Amino acid sequence: MPHRSLLVYAHSEATAAMGDAVAGAVDYRGRPASRAATGGWKSSVFVMAMEIAERFAYKGVAANLITYLTGPLGQPMARAAASIDAWKGVSQMLPLPVACVADAWLGRYRAIVLASILFVVSMGTLSLSSAFHIFRSGGHVAVFYVALYLVALGEGAHKPCAQAFAADQFDEKDPKENVARSSFFNWWYFGMCAGTAVTTMVSSYVQDNVGWGLGFGIPCLVILVSLAVFLIGTPSYRYYTSKEPSPVARVGKALLVLIKSWRSKHRTNPASGKVEGNKNSDDDLVEEVRSVFRLLPIWASCIIYAIIFSQTSTFFTKQAATLDRRIGPNFKVPPAALQTFISVSIVAFIPAYDRLFVPLARRYTGRPTGITMLQRVGAGLSLSLVAVVLSALVEMKRLAVARDAGLLDAPKATHLPMTLWWMVPQYVLIGVSDVFAMIGLQEFFYDQVPDAVRSLGLALFLSIFGVGHLLSSFLISAIDRATARRGASWFSNNLNRAHLDYFYWLLAGLCVVELLAFFFFSRAYVYKKKSGEGEGNGDYRGADADATLV
Repeated sequence: MPHRSLLVYAHSEATAAMGDAVAGAVDYRGRPASRAATGGWKSSVFVMAMEIAERFAYKGVAANLITYLTGPLGQPMARAAASIDAWKGVSQMLPLPVACVADAWLGRYRAIVLASILFVVSMGTLSLSSAFHIFRSGGHVAVFYVALYLVALGEGAHKPCAQAFAADQFDEKDPKENVARSSFFNWWYFGMCAGTAVTTMVSSYVQDNVGWGLGFGIPCLVILVSLAVFLIGTPSYRYYTSKEPSPVARVGKALLVLIKSWRSKHRTNPASGKVEGNKNSDDDLVEEVRSVFRLLPIWASCIIYAIIFSQTSTFFTKQAATLDRRIGPNFKVPPAALQTFISVSIVAFIPAYDRLFVPLARRYTGRPTGITMLQRVGAGLSLSLVAVVLSALVEMKRLAVARDAGLLDAPKATHLPMTLWWMVPQYVLIGVSDVFAMIGLQEFFYDQVPDAVRSLGLALFLSIFGVGHLLSSFLISAIDRATARRGASWFSNNLNRAHLDYFYWLLAGLCVVELLAFFFFSRAYVYKKKSGEGEGNGDYRGADADATLV
């Protein structure tokens, strides 16, 4: 990792233009980055490996957490689900402040390393607190939650920086690398889901059948090994610099410029050299803040999609626990392992999307990516509506089976005469919707912000799910209190007396409203101009001794 003082030698426009150097990028020694020796797929795979391990660690905790909270910790289902959604919300809201620190001071590379160390410490603490109840019950719960939120902090530091750092390995000004970068977002998510699929199967089985200490310990070892792999790739990475002290400060300065220009619009002296000298810089700042504000309607119209997604690791898992999960005479599928079908469907569909759908769509649209980013997101939101409607219908079927079997008052019944395969289609639909919406949103929020604040752009993307999880937690708590006062909570601990189907129908109705809003805002959205397509968009990658390596 080069020292800042080396950037004096490394960065100058004249030097960057020579040979095969990538403009604005340096290697780990602070020299102009060679296009042949750095970046591209050969570098991004190291970061991908780190991301797969991070998914393994995070999902090793999140996928089956509802079982741990309602089992060993003895929490009611509604409280456990709300606690998980709140934790997930915090973990996906933290990228906003952390991304600002990474972009302005720390740098993406260092942020990834520190996040990995934090993961090792927090996962190790979770493993020890679950395996050895050294403290009394209250102390054990406190230690567990402290470690859990340290995992959230590690997640918040890792998520926006890792993806932005990996995408930075592709130069958008180079035609071939720009096409590869669009494909990269597909394969990045492919790797994420492959890691998720493996950890969901392995960790949930170990946690349910061997022990929670080992179930939390295995992801800790995986993240430790992946950190070593990531460090091995250090010489091949491209590092970019930003001269801005803080993305937030940059946006704040742009707001002040915008207000000042509005107030002095009719009073500016055209002959003033000072005004003219700052005009281009001020215009660039104003354009940057406008580019961020233009994302907010799209951001807001995807929140319900995030709420629907948050149910997959809570209520879906509790429903699956009541079904007949036996395969053969001796093996019983862990309920959390059904989440594997989300990852498997994504892993199966991404190659089909990238190799079949995109070339076919390209023939009709003429676009290199087949369809626009927002068209892709809209297709994903529509599929999520189908998924939540199907979830409501399957839950109605499950309740009818419990009633017909006389098991309405048997809350611990785990073998309803209904096979687990009834729930598989809703998991698959969620997975396919992710291929469209999740990846589309990742690319959209990375592509449509200025270069200097791209970690912040990806943090905005993650905050959709942070707000979605927090709103899900609020909805569950509010509905539980309101319906419990009437004598029958929708989220009763006895799932055979609960009404998760009502909750899913509510989400379906909200999703319809969301879709209408999204279609309205997406039709009005104007995409950011690329370099060379028109006037500058205010993006900047500087070369300065005081710049921050990202």
